Amino acid sequence: MSDKTEKAKELFKSGYNCSQAVLGVFCEELGFDFETAMKLASSFGGGMGRMREVCGTVSGMFMAAGLAFSSGESSGADKANQYKIVQELAKRFRDKNGSIICRELLQGVESSTTPVPSERTETYYKKRPCIELVGDSVEIFEEFLKEYRSNSVINK
Repeated sequence: MSDKTEKAKELFKSGYNCSQAVLGVFCEELGFDFETAMKLASSFGGGMGRMREVCGTVSGMFMAAGLAFSSGESSGADKANQYKIVQELAKRFRDKNGSIICRELLQGVESSTTPVPSERTETYYKKRPCIELVGDSVEIFEEFLKEYRSNSVINK
């Protein structure tokens, strides 16, 4: 387990949501300040505002990909490259976990969609896969960054 994986799990255990935990460990390396990253990712926990849609860890990974690989321009080429990267990251997460959808990942676990977050207790951490999913997203993105930088995956 990498230092970033461990740190992301610590962020999650300290109360940050799943999306914040993933983006938070990459923001400094990608030239983004931690406070702004936490604000940006705050709405994506619980599958986007606890609606149980796209897993927050996946959303955090996609935000990190935007910081890492997008020029921020409106060109079709930049968008196509970014979408290709996002699709590859989603595939890797899906291959490992069976889905990128929060409610599917939480199957068998009470997963309310009320806007009130669940209390973080030992029982909460034991019955939910979220902390492992945080680790999976960090590991997938770290590996992708390494491959990208060595030109063995999608090139800009």
